[in-house]
Amino acid sequence: MPRRESYSQGTPNWVVLRTADVATARDFYRELFGWTFTEERDADGLPLAIAHKEDGVVAGIGPLLPHAGETPPAAMWNTYLAVDNADTAVARAITGGGSVVLPPTEVDDAGVVALVNDSNGAPVGLWQARERIGATLVNEPGAVIWNELSVDDLESAIAFYDHVFGLVGELTDSGGGPYLTFKAKGDPVAGACPRGGSGAPCHWHVYFAVDDAARASARVVELGGEVLAGPLETAIGPMASMRDAVGAMFSVFQAPDVPL
Repeated sequence: MPRRESYSQGTPNWVVLRTADVATARDFYRELFGWTFTEERDADGLPLAIAHKEDGVVAGIGPLLPHAGETPPAAMWNTYLAVDNADTAVARAITGGGSVVLPPTEVDDAGVVALVNDSNGAPVGLWQARERIGATLVNEPGAVIWNELSVDDLESAIAFYDHVFGLVGELTDSGGGPYLTFKAKGDPVAGACPRGGSGAPCHWHVYFAVDDAARASARVVELGGEVLAGPLETAIGPMASMRDAVGAMFSVFQAPDVPL
């Protein structure tokens, strides 16, 4: 479903890159994905560049947040999940073993935003939509196609995301290690896997769709980024993981020519 008009609770509906160098990040993604930008303000009153692909809204890029902690990463993609009520979701995050980073905050008429750390310590945003649902274009080249939680304790993740969002977690292992699929109303909406030895803290990882993973990887290097792995052939299509020109990790996925 490339065009979105709404999201079920627990479905990733928005991503924002937070970085100390917004100008470089904008240039990088403009050249890589063909994004254009309009300017808005976030919940802290900071400038937020809204990325567009064709006539769809795909992501945001903004400066580091003042409540990001004493040693925030230099740059990081943040995933937001749709919630029906931000106050309720934050209260359940606390009782589910998480902690609050930003309490529910009105963003003009667009919606209500909050930030929490889940039971594994991974930061995750909450977005209660009003006039803005989040991304209106997904699953097409230059837009988000998948969001994946990287954590130490998958069982804890299953319990937390069920308790807060009502997501059903299905844990499988096809021989390559355990993988968790989160489902909202029976539909797969996100994944989770063990954090492994990359050195990255527990986090939500973002995948962008591309027409050609090898070409996208080469372009990332040309634009000042770094390919960390791949492109790798997988059962569902080629993938590659990388860092952008400001140091934020993300992945690309060469999607099959079928609607998702």
